[in-house]
Amino acid sequence: MAKTEFVELDHREQIDHITALAREALLAYPFEVRSLEVINFEFNATFKIESTSNETFALRVNVNSERTFANLQAEIALVAFLNESKKVTLPHPIANKAGQFAQTIFSPLMKKELGVVLYSWLDGEVLGDEPSEESLKELGAAMAHMHQEAQSFVLPTGSELPVLRDFMWGTTDVLFSEESVIEIDEKKELERVRQAIEEIIQDLYEKEDPIAIHADLHGWNVMTFGDELLIFDFDDSGIGLRVQDLATSLYYLDTPEQDAALLEGYQSIMDLPVFSQYQMKGLLLQRRIILLNYLFDTTNVEHREMAPNYLVETLRRSREFLEQR
Repeated sequence: MAKTEFVELDHREQIDHITALAREALLAYPFEVRSLEVINFEFNATFKIESTSNETFALRVNVNSERTFANLQAEIALVAFLNESKKVTLPHPIANKAGQFAQTIFSPLMKKELGVVLYSWLDGEVLGDEPSEESLKELGAAMAHMHQEAQSFVLPTGSELPVLRDFMWGTTDVLFSEESVIEIDEKKELERVRQAIEEIIQDLYEKEDPIAIHADLHGWNVMTFGDELLIFDFDDSGIGLRVQDLATSLYYLDTPEQDAALLEGYQSIMDLPVFSQYQMKGLLLQRRIILLNYLFDTTNVEHREMAPNYLVETLRRSREFLEQR
């Protein structure tokens, strides 16, 4: 995490700074803003925007995301492509006055350009931390539909998605680098498990071709509206394996029944990818290590405070995984 003025701000001050940038970014769109409300300020910032003509939008400012402009363009292209299938319900990208679906805004306190995208608003209720088994079946089916469609998706010229074969999924590594933020013994422990997981990843990539995947399908990126399932936040999308998408969703579930419901829903549309129980455990642990890396690197004050305890539990799970190897 780069030491900038923004990092030294408290939570409220950070929100105020990003809100000011959001207001500035909105000047590029062909409507007049009546109200702006921050509805999420964690990894990135999301705002609910209401125009004077009674339109509602969702504006995302990439605060901690390391996405490039080419990544934003690819994300928008993927969402637009999946919308065409009409098999899943996603928000629609909104162009600015210049006809562009992505832009950047400079933060003087962070000393960098932040990506900005605007989407149509989705009404609904987020699944949250306790999704029902029925909702998980629907999510599994929706994921499978997206995987089917993504097999024919071609990235537009000039756009790019990170390839998720990289252990850290293309994010800045503060755990295993020479300037690691953790103790030497802790780093050595995690390096052993990293090596084991990288062997799993290599084996999986030799057996299946990667496609564009959402890579962050959990209860806070999915909503229900009546009988309809709504999916949003493609900021983590990348070129990866179907099993990686499944593992990311399974990581956030708490019971075997929930796991089974998600997989059942997926199988109602297409066959599961081939993986062993050991391989899945490795991918689940990889997800946790990526999140641990984020907690040590984020500008989010509340999330940084979680890092020490999260590290202790990650080390415990790593030892347990290696013992079962």
